[in-house]
Order: sequence, then C-alpha cells, then structure tokens
Amino acid sequence: MIYSAYQIGGSLAQDAPTYVVRKADSDLYSQLQQGHFCYVLNSRQMGKSSLLVKTRYRLQQEGFQCATLDMTRIGSEMVTEQQWYKGIVTELWRGFNLLGKFNLKNWWKEEEDISVIQRLSNFIEDILLVEFPDKKLIIFVDEIDSILSLNFKVDDFFALIRFCYNQRAINPEYNRISFALFGVATPSALISDRSRTPFNIGKAIEL
Repeated sequence: MIYSAYQIGGSLAQDAPTYVVRKADSDLYSQLQQGHFCYVLNSRQMGKSSLLVKTRYRLQQEGFQCATLDMTRIGSEMVTEQQWYKGIVTELWRGFNLLGKFNLKNWWKEEEDISVIQRLSNFIEDILLVEFPDKKLIIFVDEIDSILSLNFKVDDFFALIRFCYNQRAINPEYNRISFALFGVATPSALISDRSRTPFNIGKAIEL
C-alpha cells in the first residue's frame, strides 16, 4: 500500500511538510503581532484552519498566549443565548488553561444579575487580562459562520470585539488582547449594524 503525505480536507498540523506558505501567512502573522483585529473570510477548503494553526504556533513560540474558539463546538441549533455565551466563556477558560486556577462555576453564578454579553466582557477584563498581566493574548475564532444558524442575534458579540479595540484609548491593558476571525461568510452577513461592526476597523486577510 502506498501512503501519501498529502491530506485532503481538514487542518494541517503546524509542522506538516505539505503546507504551502502564502502571502496570507506573513500578513496575518504581522498584523496580529501588531495587535490588529484580523479576519479571514473565504470559501471552504481554502486553508483557513491550517493558516490559523500555523499562525497560532508561531505566535505562541514568541510568548503570546493564544486560545481558539471553534464555534461549531459551542453549537448553533437548539442553543439558547445564555448557553452560547457561557460556552464561549467556558472555551476561553479551557483554552487559556485556567482550569484549577479559577472557579468558573462560582464566578458565573456571581455574575448572573447582569447580561450575558457583560459577563463575557467582564471575563475578558477581570479574568483574562488579570491572570496574564505581562502577556499578549490572542483569541482565534474559527467557523464563525456557524452563528448564522442561531435563532438569536449575536451583534453584541461583534460589538464587544469592537469595544475591546476602542477601549485601548481609555484602558491601555486592552492593547494586550487581539482577535482573529475565520469562516465562510461576508462581514455584512455576520452583522448588519454598521455602527457596531468591528470589520470596518479590522484587517481583511486575503487568501
């Protein structure tokens, strides 16, 4: 039997010998290094997830703290708004290796009197930025188009990303956190309110 080194579909490992480096690799790496919000929105089987894996590895080698949110893991059908946002916080808690360092269950209950989007915002400011005081953080969001199957709007989620960047002028700690979105959708399909969209302050990475 002959085995091929090439892989059809799925993301390649960061050290895969068949990975073809493109301009997008240097563009995304450079923009995230500088703290910009980036998005890679293109059709399927274009290497978006492999680009994410490769870029995340390079940045981690430089000391960046990175976490990846795979939105399909959180779910989209039959998921309530509270479950969705709690799923995001839980994945960030796991992704940044806070298990055993921070009691998420107790914290979530203590925050139950405020909206779910404010809870996510508080988690970023009060937990992530505090737990990693000297580190730059990057949140990679893969399969962002899965939100199109939700039965509620998530404009607040995108508005929060914009808030994090706008907040840099008020709270310099926000200079340490960046986002990168990957998926099969257009910015206008993901959020219709142009006054709240983060895409007009972000960097589009072309494949």
